[in-house]
Amino acid sequence: MSIKILLADDHAIIRQGLRSLLEKESEIEVVGEAEDGRKALRLVRELAPDIIVMDITMPNLNGIDATRQIVSSYPKVKVIALSIHSNKRFIADMLKVGASGYILKECLFDELVQAIHRVSGGETYLSPKITGMVVSDYVEYLITSHSVSILTEREHEVLQLLAEGKSTKQIALALHVSPKTIEANRRQIMEKLNIHNIAELTKYAIREGLTSLET
Repeated sequence: MSIKILLADDHAIIRQGLRSLLEKESEIEVVGEAEDGRKALRLVRELAPDIIVMDITMPNLNGIDATRQIVSSYPKVKVIALSIHSNKRFIADMLKVGASGYILKECLFDELVQAIHRVSGGETYLSPKITGMVVSDYVEYLITSHSVSILTEREHEVLQLLAEGKSTKQIALALHVSPKTIEANRRQIMEKLNIHNIAELTKYAIREGLTSLET
C-alpha cells in the first residue's frame, strides 16, 4: 500500500521537483499540492494524506500554525517539515506543535525518502545536522516563555495576515468572520503585545517566525 503524500510549499518549482522525484518511488504516491497552509488544511480534509511535507514560511497561513491545526484535528496525519531554516526556534516550534520530522532543503533527496518511511513507521526523523542542536536546546526552549504564546490560535492567524498587508475586510473574508470581529482581534493583539501600529506588528511577526519578507 502506497504512502500518500501532500506537498505544501509556496514555490511551485519545488513542489513540481519533489513530485517528479517522489513519483519514481514505488511505495509513495503524491496525492496533492498546496501553495499555503490554508489550502493544505483543506486538502487534508479532501485527500486524507498519510504525510504532509510542509514548508514553514508560506503566505496566508504559515507551516507552524497549519501543522498545529492539522495535528490537532487529524492526529493520524503526520507532518515532516522541509525548510531552509536551521534556526533552533523554527525547529523547536515545529516539533512543539506536533511535527514528526524536520529536514533541511539542502539535504539530498534520499534523505527525504528515508524520512517519509521512518515517519510512516511511527518514528520521528531529524536531519543529522540539526539533531545535536535539538538535543541540547529543545528542553530549555520548551520551558522558556515566548511572548507570542500569549496569543490565541485565531490571533496568530490575524497577526500573520495583518503583517502580510491584508486589509480588515480581506482578513474577515478569509477567516469567515465579520470585519468588526477582526478589528476586535487586532485591538486584543496590540494590547497583549503592547504594540500600537501595524509596522511594529509586522516586525514582530517576522521576528517570531509567523511570516517573512519573502513570499
